[in-house]
Amino acid sequence: MDNNEYDPEILILTDEEGKELSFELIHSVEKDGVEYKALVPVDEEGNETGDEYIILKCVEDENGEPVLETIEDDDEFDRIADIFDDELADVFYDED
Repeated sequence: MDNNEYDPEILILTDEEGKELSFELIHSVEKDGVEYKALVPVDEEGNETGDEYIILKCVEDENGEPVLETIEDDDEFDRIADIFDDELADVFYDED
């Protein structure tokens, strides 16, 4: 039997204050050897809690483990946000 159900990838992230937050991965992009992820906040049931997404950069910590961090450089953020906006525009416009 073909199962076409969508099984979202939910990430649990810890903010600067130690609070755990849930996000659904909606898209990822690799640019110049760096991976970036677009995430939307979700509640305990996996329902989106907002209509905007955040973009985080994948880096390795001191142990070589992958971690997500905010993009501090404004130019880098603007460049990556433009890529996500272009690639996700069809998805969000198709829903309306």
